[in-house]
Amino acid sequence: MNRKIAIVGLGYVGLPVAVAFGKERHVIGFDINPNRINTLKQNIDYTNEVILADLEKASIDFTNEGQKLEEADFIIIAVPTPINEHNQPDLTPLLKASETVGKHLQKGTIVVYESTVYPGATEEECVPVLERMSGLQYGKDFFVGYSPERINPGDKEHTFTTITKIVSGQTPEILEIVADTYSSVVKAGVHKASSIKVAEAAKVIENTQRDVNIALMNELAMIFDRLDIDTSEVLAAAGTKWNFLKFSPGLVGGHCIGVDPYYLTHKAQAVGYHPDVILAGRRINDGLGKYIASTLVKKMIKKGIAVQGSTVTVLGLTFKENVPDLRNSKVIDVIRELEEYGVNVQVTDPKAESKEAVREYNVSLIELDDLKRSDAVVFAVPHREYVTEGWNLVNRLLKDVSGIVVDIKSALAKDSTPESIELWRL
Repeated sequence: MNRKIAIVGLGYVGLPVAVAFGKERHVIGFDINPNRINTLKQNIDYTNEVILADLEKASIDFTNEGQKLEEADFIIIAVPTPINEHNQPDLTPLLKASETVGKHLQKGTIVVYESTVYPGATEEECVPVLERMSGLQYGKDFFVGYSPERINPGDKEHTFTTITKIVSGQTPEILEIVADTYSSVVKAGVHKASSIKVAEAAKVIENTQRDVNIALMNELAMIFDRLDIDTSEVLAAAGTKWNFLKFSPGLVGGHCIGVDPYYLTHKAQAVGYHPDVILAGRRINDGLGKYIASTLVKKMIKKGIAVQGSTVTVLGLTFKENVPDLRNSKVIDVIRELEEYGVNVQVTDPKAESKEAVREYNVSLIELDDLKRSDAVVFAVPHREYVTEGWNLVNRLLKDVSGIVVDIKSALAKDSTPESIELWRL
């Protein structure tokens, strides 16, 4: 059946989905942000996830008018699922999207959720909202599926169409329709999960597994630092074994790895189980920013640099390299901790939007050429521009040749470190 598709939420996840389907058929692209709709109508994607040529090829009716959803009978919801200040799931965007869809839900429609949630959330939280807003009955008048997103921001190799898509539906018949619909655009094929809960659980453990493994690397880095051993060299040596898992230490932010485990732990605790390993990993990763900052301060003191009133330059604010996404960036933890010590922190980032940095973190980004020379440099996010310039950039930013450099992701060539500069790598 040739379903009329609508995508709700046109961010890092929703837009690539809309473009993929839009290349094959006419689709509706809905977002509540008028600016997002206006820019997309001009074939501008400020997330840089979709190139201009693909936007121009896709037949998408971009709109923020909910009534347009009444034309669709296959609605994909791809909105953020963040956590609140207490690290609890914040389903507000998802439930608001469900309300909007419910208001305009037509009989026979299939609603597929792509947003990351804990097992059971789709049927326990979202379906009642759809029923209440539409007056329709779940399983009789409308149907639900779940197909978790696997978008990796900034990754042009592993994309929506080249990654195997997990699909699920409330009944075998709905599962087949969902599978056929996604199969029409996903070249890598689909994996049919036996239930919606299985699909939800599969998604949430993908990033939980990465989180726990990175936490192990971060803990090892802290141990090796005390032993005066270079963690990168240890991992390079251990990585020569065929079955060694190649993870590396670093700040864990963004909208997935640093968030999804809290969805799983929330549900685990709700059913009476305390997830020790997962929460231990979260505790280590969430505390890494403070560890990095305090390590730098100790090194400044040992070098005789007056900490209070000193200047430290932070290169990069986004949650990962080569993307403009500032959501849940843990670089801010390094910045805030340094400020607690009385350090003047100046931040620059060639990818991030200045207004968003102020809105999200109250951080004013400074252009690279306008930075003052500093006592230390934190190479926080290895954007392509920074890596290309390497030590030449760092040397330009330091007050003198005896400064300190913190290279969080080991992006600088250690062998090229100037003799007078103290390099510390995680």
